[in-house]
Amino acid sequence: MPEQQSSERPLWQQIQPGGIGVNPGSTERVQTGDWRTEVPVIDFERCTHCMICWVDCPDASFEVANAKLIAVDLKHCKGCGICAQVCPVKCIEMVPDSAENRETTDVNSGNGASSESAR
Repeated sequence: MPEQQSSERPLWQQIQPGGIGVNPGSTERVQTGDWRTEVPVIDFERCTHCMICWVDCPDASFEVANAKLIAVDLKHCKGCGICAQVCPVKCIEMVPDSAENRETTDVNSGNGASSESAR
């Protein structure tokens, strides 16, 4: 095994399987949505607020209030489409990322909601 460097952190080869990462990254602190090609558009008239999309989203990109889905946070959404795939009522559609679609979907735009009429 290689010898440890002079820093306090161990080399990756020295970490035991199941070891704890030191200061892991977080998509809450880092805006990760800049490279997506699609955005989720939600038809809130059909949404049952089952929260399956929220549970399965790998980037915590759904905003929730009073146990209801209210918007998508596009500063973190990578456009993976998992939400659209797992939605039992198919009220989430992945559409090409554009300024118009971002304004109607992003909780950070001030709208706080997306809808069918917004497309």
